[in-house]
Amino acid sequence: MAQVTPFRAVRYDEQRAGPLDSLVAPPYDVLDAAARDRYLAASPYNVVHLTLADDETEAAALWSAWFADGILVREDDAACWWLAQEYVGPDGVARAREGLVCALRAEPYEAGVVLPHERTHAGPKEGRLRLLRALRAHVEPIFLLYDGRLERPDGESVLEVELEGVRSRLWRLQGDPPDILADARLLIADGHHRYETTLAYHAEEGTEESAWLLVVIVPTEQEGLTIFPTHRVAERLEPVPDERPFEGALPSDRSAAIVYRTSGTTVVTGEPDEPDTALVDRLGLEGVKYTPNEAEARAAVDSGAAQAAVLVRPPSVDLVRELAERGETMPQKSTYFYPKLPSGLLFYPL
Repeated sequence: MAQVTPFRAVRYDEQRAGPLDSLVAPPYDVLDAAARDRYLAASPYNVVHLTLADDETEAAALWSAWFADGILVREDDAACWWLAQEYVGPDGVARAREGLVCALRAEPYEAGVVLPHERTHAGPKEGRLRLLRALRAHVEPIFLLYDGRLERPDGESVLEVELEGVRSRLWRLQGDPPDILADARLLIADGHHRYETTLAYHAEEGTEESAWLLVVIVPTEQEGLTIFPTHRVAERLEPVPDERPFEGALPSDRSAAIVYRTSGTTVVTGEPDEPDTALVDRLGLEGVKYTPNEAEARAAVDSGAAQAAVLVRPPSVDLVRELAERGETMPQKSTYFYPKLPSGLLFYPL
């Protein structure tokens, strides 16, 4: 059973910290060096000073100082929250996606309460674990899917912020989370490394407080829940034995990918009931970079910066859940749930 609960959130005091637009940022793992520098320069209190500090000791010192100076304040009472994000996707379509913000008790995957869908790497988890030890707080939520429907509350939102073209609004809720979530199996959409970091931290600490983390539970029964593809850009890709010229359509009954080179465009196909990225993972790409933008992927090849762009289709939410329930994980960067959750709206101290 999923254990979810209200929590006493920490929030920015905008009168002291400044406009919220200058304080929030995308999650740590989507920021390159230039984006990090941009957010650091936006405000001395921007959340990136915590999520991507030069070292964890510095982040902990800032966390303490911001409390002492009233930059951060803690809510008097525990509450759940409701997050609505209005956005235009990479396909140019305007949508809204909504979900419940609460605290979740982390359970090992084998308990079947929370399911992963992507493989993780040790490096990011080591860095997140050092930060969690230093701060003793969760400063970014993870993104979970609930196979069902949740209703938006009545009333006016308590805050609104624009981040990279995405408008986020937050409601403060009364009472406990919906009872139906107790029987839910939740699927990690984004945040595998941070979830596994929480499990590792709880194994070290062994306290009840260390078992909990900050989450946004997004119901699947809404039109605004979308997955976009993450294309691969490879510095090197040897010819694949079953490549054939691309004739304008991909098969619907199996995995497939388009391979774009300056010499031409080909297609490769794989197995039924697997995501395109599982096929691509077997092709032996070297020096891989990722982008959701097909034009950007092709441009890297045209400019000579890459030898090949491998273009994939996004998996459906149903396929992602089906694989997870079978205990199968997908290659890293198989899903691109857009938009990312903003960091800096709410914090969860342990």
